[in-house]
Amino acid sequence: MSSVTAAPVSQALARLVADTQATLARIAADFTPAVFASSLAAEDMVLTDLILKSKLPIGIFTLETGRLHAETVGMLETIRQTYGYDVAPFRPDPAAVDAYVAGNGLNAFYDSVDMRKECCRIRKVEPLKRALAGNRAWITGQRRAQSTTRAGLDVQEQDAAHDMVKFNPLADWSETDVWDYIRANDVPYNPLHDSGYPSIGCEPCTRAIQPGEDVRAGRWWWENPDSKECGLHVVDGKLIRIKSAGVSGALASPLTVPPADPVVDGTPV
Repeated sequence: MSSVTAAPVSQALARLVADTQATLARIAADFTPAVFASSLAAEDMVLTDLILKSKLPIGIFTLETGRLHAETVGMLETIRQTYGYDVAPFRPDPAAVDAYVAGNGLNAFYDSVDMRKECCRIRKVEPLKRALAGNRAWITGQRRAQSTTRAGLDVQEQDAAHDMVKFNPLADWSETDVWDYIRANDVPYNPLHDSGYPSIGCEPCTRAIQPGEDVRAGRWWWENPDSKECGLHVVDGKLIRIKSAGVSGALASPLTVPPADPVVDGTPV
């Protein structure tokens, strides 16, 4: 799936790209300041490519948890070299990390869902709040097809946890769409994808998957699939999906001003 070779791109993908460009342009026009939370995985590299090639005023940050794979951290330098852009890393409070490890052990997240979620809270949820502070909207690379917990995803939602608008511009994209875009536009991607990691989180909480497994089967693989979220998209223990009026899938009234020139199979779309 993830080897980068020339491949034709369908008209359906061209429409998805155009819709996503329109979504990002509307965010930049109507929701400034806005930021994109990048996991540095394949979906997020598609959005990074669209945002940076279009020179949109959307900041990009990542949650540098302290437990990421070296390959994931290496994507920060890859983005710097490819696009001339420095992704902002947000890190956990060292005192909170030290207290968790001292009280529970370095890998206590294997012991229970509660211990795992507390680790995620310290390393991801709290830094996310700092990263989002002062912004009107945030953007994610989530897709409906990624897991059962994301099946109700909308392109635009009201994020009750952070009292702001959240956008999922790739909600309608399939994994094939993601990789077709990456191939056609020579987008750099995390090398772990070539080793059986379609979904990449912290190193001790992510494994390669087997053929036929769900794309997020390698995330917290010891847990029930219905619990496998880190808390970034959860309110009071539940995933909250609040559809904005008039928005489902592609934007109801996208901007007609096109962002600059992503290319699909050698042709501007």
